[in-house]
Amino acid sequence: MAHMVLLGVGTAVPDADRDTTHLVWLSDGGPYLIDCGGSTFQRLLRAGVDPLELRGLLLTHGHADHVHGLPILLFQLAIAGFEGTLPIHGAERTLALARRIVEAFELGSHQAVASYHPLRPGDMAPIGGAGWRVRTAETVHPWPALATRFEREHDGAAIVYSADTEPCEAVVELARGARVLIHEATTAGPSEGHTSPRQAGEIAAQSGVGRLVLVHFSNRYTMSEEQAVVEATAGGFTGMASVGREYELIQI
Repeated sequence: MAHMVLLGVGTAVPDADRDTTHLVWLSDGGPYLIDCGGSTFQRLLRAGVDPLELRGLLLTHGHADHVHGLPILLFQLAIAGFEGTLPIHGAERTLALARRIVEAFELGSHQAVASYHPLRPGDMAPIGGAGWRVRTAETVHPWPALATRFEREHDGAAIVYSADTEPCEAVVELARGARVLIHEATTAGPSEGHTSPRQAGEIAAQSGVGRLVLVHFSNRYTMSEEQAVVEATAGGFTGMASVGREYELIQI
């Protein structure tokens, strides 16, 4: 059964028990990585995912906490014996930055071969595997990011990841009717480029999703987990709300 695994759920500044937010999608088509933290290879192993089976990577945007692990991942994959080419998808500006970062490390032959594939908002991303559609939408963030919707073709069941964003209609529409919304909740209150737990609850309520999972979250910089759930409910969401845990498996 296809599902998402939360590899990291923290903000740009990690907590002791939360690394920067990145995820891996698992389906019959193999694992697809969403963003790349610095310890991704090890975190995949801890999640029971063989990094050598990776089928692709989607970079939601170019901020450091979402792309900083790419050079070391390509380096580690090469040393471990990765075969073939790793497709990397993202907005053209994000991919241009990613290529410059990798080039700066001067890895030479000690890197897995990667190919870069630009995505525009609204494009279908070829990362879901057979029987799945993956649609994107641009969020509102200082570096515009791509939210993603993984939707099963035969019945429309879907899981949506907001990426980094302040509340915006594009994410509300992308998440419309989804079973699960994984949404960032970085700040205690409204803030440019980010979302609070209460605002995430409002978005979940507007979208009519069944479950809300808060990520890009910090006990230290946002609020306590208990208060975050209270805030999401205060935003009008009446479904199941929780703060995401690292290595948590999110099923549709």
